[in-house]
Amino acid sequence: MAQSGKKRGARSQAKAEKRGEETSASRSVDAGLGIDDGSRLPEASKPQQRLAHGLYIVATPIGNAADITLRALDILTRADVIACEDTRVTGKLLHMHGIEHGKLVSYHEHNAAKAGPQLMEHLNSGEIVALVSDAGTPMINDPGYRLVELCRQDGIPVNAAPGPSAVTNALVLAGLPTDRFMYCGFPPPKQGKRRTWLGEIASVDATLVFLESPQRLASSLSDMAAVLGDRPACVLREMTKMFEETRHGSLQDLASHYETSGPPKGEVTMVVGGPLDNGPPEAADIEGRLRDLLRTESVREASSRIAAETGISRRDAYNMALTIKAEDET
Repeated sequence: MAQSGKKRGARSQAKAEKRGEETSASRSVDAGLGIDDGSRLPEASKPQQRLAHGLYIVATPIGNAADITLRALDILTRADVIACEDTRVTGKLLHMHGIEHGKLVSYHEHNAAKAGPQLMEHLNSGEIVALVSDAGTPMINDPGYRLVELCRQDGIPVNAAPGPSAVTNALVLAGLPTDRFMYCGFPPPKQGKRRTWLGEIASVDATLVFLESPQRLASSLSDMAAVLGDRPACVLREMTKMFEETRHGSLQDLASHYETSGPPKGEVTMVVGGPLDNGPPEAADIEGRLRDLLRTESVREASSRIAAETGISRRDAYNMALTIKAEDET
């Protein structure tokens, strides 16, 4: 009798578990595995039964399509509207994960003034709007901040679903100090403006992160070496993709490499170390640089560039340039 009772008990537990009912035995197994309905999880970790209306900033993969969070997929599935840079790019991502992509609308730098108010109509009517970029975390190098500002003005809730970012991924791989860093975006495309711009951030005591076009990579690295000093740096391309590459070296070494090898393929991110402890530039070095610039540039242009590159005052640089110009003309 005892044996048959055990058999009946085992059969009844199996049936209960098949129906999804919890038995004392299954409770103990689930407790050991840490499996439950979320009631013991922190509030933020519980599965969401409903999604409140508002704007959701959703990070998407920077290369490898598998790098998308479960929460991001949940939001994109439930959103009434998905605002994206390129509907073709985001459409492929949604299709890959079986999410309806008929709710995509275009929102980018060139149509933000018109598309923003249209998205606000959806938000003010109580709908859920998800904002994504082609790759990575929105709001970095895109016009998403304008939409967030409109939401703040109208009292619309704004939420963020964090995830992939080229900036943090590059910092992790570069192996340079990360206790303080500055994201700088794309340098100006023309050399003169680029060197002046670099001079303005040369004294920032932090690791610097840049994006750059492969075609301008070598010239940008060369200008960085000239303005920032030959700092340690890292060039990363195609991060998280099949042909990912990380190349370390000084700025000048990296510039020479890409001048010889030519523009690399794919997306490029640069990480540059903080200022070198070389002390202020020597007056003779400044004068020599000014003489070189004055061969092709005006006194104002040359002095402005030298001030940006070296940190000396514009007045001192201008007066030095005037003196050199006068000497050369006599």
